[in-house]
Amino acid sequence: MAPAALAQDPEVEVQLASLLKADRIAVSKLDKVRLDELSLAPRTSLAPVARPHNFISVQYTKDWVSQQPKPRGDAQWRCLAEALYFEARGESIKGQFAVAEVILNRVKSRRFPNTVCGVINQGTGRKFACQFTYTCDGRKEVINEPRAFERVGKIARTMLDGAPKRLTFGATHYHTKSVNPRWARVFPRTSTIGYHHFYKQS
Repeated sequence: MAPAALAQDPEVEVQLASLLKADRIAVSKLDKVRLDELSLAPRTSLAPVARPHNFISVQYTKDWVSQQPKPRGDAQWRCLAEALYFEARGESIKGQFAVAEVILNRVKSRRFPNTVCGVINQGTGRKFACQFTYTCDGRKEVINEPRAFERVGKIARTMLDGAPKRLTFGATHYHTKSVNPRWARVFPRTSTIGYHHFYKQS
């Protein structure tokens, strides 16, 4: 039916009038302060604005990452970006995504804290109890490679925005090939990417 015909259809006009009346009633029930907040107040949140992503097309390459918007975010984003920088900036892009997966898999697990910062800082300050080496190696952590940090920041942003975790098959642990922790003999290995082996705590 053409738009002109719709406008002249009495039944459609009655339905439209009914909908408009319902809208007016709903709006009239809002107090003025709330109405002003909804219609006039500027955005004050520091949370990142949601951006559309085609996560099906995520590619684990420098070219793909370089095309992503400049990253920004809250404390959780910063914690994840720093962890990727200090733990995996020498790894391939795929390896950096994989380390991010482990951290986010821990956030979802009941065995670990339920925030990114909580997971990364678990055990920090207690000898041999930290989960991520850079948080307890006694050295001041300084970001000396801004380009590398921007790259891992984009990876952190992509993962926090909901990119699929499909590289490590649910891994909750990893270690470099140069070490052999005791737990690696107990937990099943799920994948090997770059210089890291990945494991899932059963």
